[in-house]
Amino acid sequence: MDFSSKLLENAVNEMAQLPGIGKRTALRLVLHLLKQPAERTTLLAGSLVQLKENIKFCGNCHNISDVALCELCSNTKRDRSVVCVVEDVRDVMAIENTGQFKGLYHVLGGKISPMEGVGPQELQIDTLVAKAKLGEIKELVFALSPTMEGDTTNFYIFRQLNGLDIRTSTIARGISVGDELEYADEVTLGRSIVNRIPFEGSLRT
Repeated sequence: MDFSSKLLENAVNEMAQLPGIGKRTALRLVLHLLKQPAERTTLLAGSLVQLKENIKFCGNCHNISDVALCELCSNTKRDRSVVCVVEDVRDVMAIENTGQFKGLYHVLGGKISPMEGVGPQELQIDTLVAKAKLGEIKELVFALSPTMEGDTTNFYIFRQLNGLDIRTSTIARGISVGDELEYADEVTLGRSIVNRIPFEGSLRT
């Protein structure tokens, strides 16, 4: 792709670094921004800089937050005895959109994937086990994507909880095996949360 401007080329190359954005889409977006008033571009750039510099991660669940303790964890109306274990913040948003879960969350930051060099130590598993040992959690709901990596992560955590008086469950398999949780429709995902099954039972299916 030939560019008449080095500034344009640099902007397109940076935009193309975003996931799902190819060079042609990046060029279209950059040209769109060029047509906008200068203050619009300044606001966009400023919001991204503020996001990177000021965003926090909840000290309890590791969800993205503006403050030390996210709105969900600080909400006294949430059921603190039930914790839903998810891969990332997009899954929190997906489950919250169903309106079917009233407990708290724990964001792992990914799933165990030896092929990608992601082991248990790269995830927020130790903090989850530490919370479980405090005795306040009565049920852990495994809501990781039903893939081989997701099931491996579920089983690893399950083994770490050995000896603790905690019920473990997993979302019902209304979510197709191999699907990513964030792409499930709200009705199916909501039913999967409501109709969750004991995790031990899922090991036999």
